[in-house]
Amino acid sequence: MSTVVEHEAASLLRFATAGSVDDGKSTLVGRLLHDSKSVLADQLEAVERASLGRGQDAPDLALLTDGLRAEREQGITIDVAYRYFATPRRRFILADTPGHVQYTRNMVTGASTAELAVVLVDARNGVVEQTRRHAAVAALLRVPHVVLAVNKMDLVDYAEPVFATIAEEFTAYAASLGVPEVTAIPISALAGDNVVSPSAHMDWYGGPTVLEHLETVPVDTDPTDDPARFPVQYVIRPQTAEHPDYRGYAGQIASGVLRVGDEVSVLPSGRTSTVTGLDALGRAVDAAWAPQSVTVTLADDLDISRGDLLAPAAGAPAVTQDVEATVCHVADRPLAAGQRVLLKHTTRTVKAIVKEIPSRLTLDDLSQHPAPGELAANDIGRVRIRTAEPLALDAYADSRRTGSFLLIDPSDGTTLTAGMAGTAFAAQAAQDTAADDEGWDF
Repeated sequence: MSTVVEHEAASLLRFATAGSVDDGKSTLVGRLLHDSKSVLADQLEAVERASLGRGQDAPDLALLTDGLRAEREQGITIDVAYRYFATPRRRFILADTPGHVQYTRNMVTGASTAELAVVLVDARNGVVEQTRRHAAVAALLRVPHVVLAVNKMDLVDYAEPVFATIAEEFTAYAASLGVPEVTAIPISALAGDNVVSPSAHMDWYGGPTVLEHLETVPVDTDPTDDPARFPVQYVIRPQTAEHPDYRGYAGQIASGVLRVGDEVSVLPSGRTSTVTGLDALGRAVDAAWAPQSVTVTLADDLDISRGDLLAPAAGAPAVTQDVEATVCHVADRPLAAGQRVLLKHTTRTVKAIVKEIPSRLTLDDLSQHPAPGELAANDIGRVRIRTAEPLALDAYADSRRTGSFLLIDPSDGTTLTAGMAGTAFAAQAAQDTAADDEGWDF
């Protein structure tokens, strides 16, 4: 029971792995699970049987995450594999993402909610095109922490100069994208060096192992640092003899803190009221913060419905019908200028039209291709969208939750595109005064 309580009290870290094909992502994840004793006995037995069936003497730990039959047959990762595990210090949700160029959209999915990205590099190959692509995606998605795991150090005789050269090149490239923090760790996922336990072969390295860094990287942020955002999910009107006039607004706080007595604006209408009550888990509280789910009551009976946003009257986001954003196209069918779509932002879904696609980004060298006309699967580009109804949209740089949206096909509900409002890279945001209105200005 004490262990359960400790796990419940521990903080949660969401992280994703990325890297080129055969860099050892799935092996790293398997080693992490195995050496941290997070693998059940029957799972390990199944992996051992599958490994023997393939003629391998030792268990292939990559099979712990590569669950699709096609993945096991080809020895590659195709889909995003999610795994949940915990240590006494922290709980983890990890996403093992594919390395192929054609699965860039899968990495976007896995890293979209990640607080840390582990980018693997084969020590024999160094930083390659796909490494730069994954670093750029992590920068686009504003992942706050990046770990460079230089893998297969056993195949380069654990040479420190090899690691130092790769770490210097990657760190410089990441800094040019505005990545705030890079931690480089030399590892051998196959042998287990510096994954969970320190390596006996690299006494020149004095930093943490991968698991030590995952357990100690700061992820808990002060909710008071961000302005409050509360998307209304459901309006509660019991209209019973016990609660004849009760009107509550249920949802999950996206960011910041809500307190009884706060003056809030209801967007997009712009009407204001005062918070008179907060109910969390069936009891009244004086304050609540992200990501708690609560019911809010207001002093005034306003016309509020699902999709409206409550925000501080003094710091409400701008309301607009013209959205300019960076998007990653995830559907097989292309996204074209002039296409009619549905735009889903938090709990609000509105009709929209893609007015223009100013540019498409080539992640290999960060060059732009102006006016491509359409975006194909895995493409990342800039779009301008006109919505039928106003939206209270933050910049993605300010809020990953209220600055993101989805474009949906209105005919069948297929998700077409994942969008991030505002400027693309953090490094570019610092130079916005000189930015080119037609797209990126690198």
